[in-house]
Amino acid sequence: MKTVWILQHLHILPQGEDCVKLIGVYATRDDAVGAAMRLAEQPGFRDFPNVNNSTPDDTEGFYIEEYEIGKDHWAEGFTTVSR
Repeated sequence: MKTVWILQHLHILPQGEDCVKLIGVYATRDDAVGAAMRLAEQPGFRDFPNVNNSTPDDTEGFYIEEYEIGKDHWAEGFTTVSR
């Protein structure tokens, strides 16, 4: 099984909408953690530097997830909910 590590950053906008940024795709988890640590010093990111929501109340910050290559990761459809 060949996998990659995806690094994203989540920030919740004042209007309550999620702002998710795809930072990069890495060969190892350590590479993804290293990228998060480098970016944690940059404007904006430094306000929400946690990795994988360190506490239950803290949803903003960096997320690192492992993904298998060549596999559908969203196999079902979706619906749009109007606000």
